[in-house]
Amino acid sequence: MDEDEARHRFAAGRVARLATVDGNGRPRVVPCCFVLEGDRVYSAVDEKPKRSPDLARLHDIAANPNVTLVVDHYEEDWDEVWWARVRGRARMAGDDEAERAKGLLRAKYPQYEDHQLARVTVVDVTEVRGWAARRAPG
Repeated sequence: MDEDEARHRFAAGRVARLATVDGNGRPRVVPCCFVLEGDRVYSAVDEKPKRSPDLARLHDIAANPNVTLVVDHYEEDWDEVWWARVRGRARMAGDDEAERAKGLLRAKYPQYEDHQLARVTVVDVTEVRGWAARRAPG
């Protein structure tokens, strides 16, 4: 799959898996809602119940900003299996960028209209790759 197709499939995904590395070098993977705009991926910490508002993934990013996000599709017909991966460096959004990101996230996920979106994570994309068992038509 070429980069444009990987980018398209990634952007259309509804949930990504965010991989970070903690301060001890251990990997951590969590699902997240996201939006891709240009060479940035935005994701927000929302008000859904969590064990703590002090999220481990945010500590991981502070310790090591290198992250990977994966969107994938699985079917029993393995000709339909694919994945798209984004690698980059994560950081917390500043106020103006966070407000813009919240608008983009609310446009993609109507559920966010009724949710507080607190901190916004930005991934500055450095690589987009993908694989598909079969090439997309066209």
